Amino acid sequence: MTPQAGAAYPQVSVSIVSHGQMGLVAPLLRTLQERAPGAVAEIILTLNLPEPVAFDERDFGFPIRILRNVRPLGFGANHNQAAQYAQHALFCILNPDIRLEADPFGRLAQILDQHPDVALVAPRVTDGQGHREDNARYFPTVGEILGKCAGGRSRTFDSGAELIGYPDWVGGMFMLTKRDVFRAVGGFDEAYHLYYEDVDLCARLRAAGYKVAVADVGGVIHEARRASHRQLKYALWHLKSMCRYFAVRAWRVPRGGARRHT
Repeated sequence: MTPQAGAAYPQVSVSIVSHGQMGLVAPLLRTLQERAPGAVAEIILTLNLPEPVAFDERDFGFPIRILRNVRPLGFGANHNQAAQYAQHALFCILNPDIRLEADPFGRLAQILDQHPDVALVAPRVTDGQGHREDNARYFPTVGEILGKCAGGRSRTFDSGAELIGYPDWVGGMFMLTKRDVFRAVGGFDEAYHLYYEDVDLCARLRAAGYKVAVADVGGVIHEARRASHRQLKYALWHLKSMCRYFAVRAWRVPRGGARRHT
């Protein structure tokens, strides 16, 4: 989106975490440079594992702060750490396997600006074949989880064409949030490990009186790597996080239903 004449373009602090994924990070930085050069004010890149940096920071029009962890941290801890360094009012959580075909930041920032009760917004996300991803959903229920064990699917929120929707939660592969609100609710719960941090964060934002939104803004591609479907270690992390969510958070989730809004 091109900002209106006289309007300030959004200035976004982008947090990216690499787990030995420099082969994904370098192309992501290039696509941010090409597609959203006016929106990205800084990159906070966390190297969760030791690895060489495969790019020249001087090639980019935004500053890149590199954090090197002395020991690996979880998804939530890494992004919470980055949020403490963020210098700008908008804070974006971005997976290394995201690619941009267009700039989504202008429209997403506009939603946060025009809707004070919205604390976090996500774009429409598609996979490499153009199929819509399920990055906006309803809060999980025990019945839904049992159904998935029998071959069922999660309930996916459909915002419809040209609508701003208010799902229960959005996936952590791309979240744009108000930095101060993110910090005020304590960021991600670091007791989770890799899974359900996004569900829990959205639940706590709802409990604090905020909404989570998804916008029908295209151009965001997610080359997903479903590790929990392939490796026992990740599947166990997924199960542990799910159990924590239902033990600690699910019964406190505000009810009222996700909805769509024109």
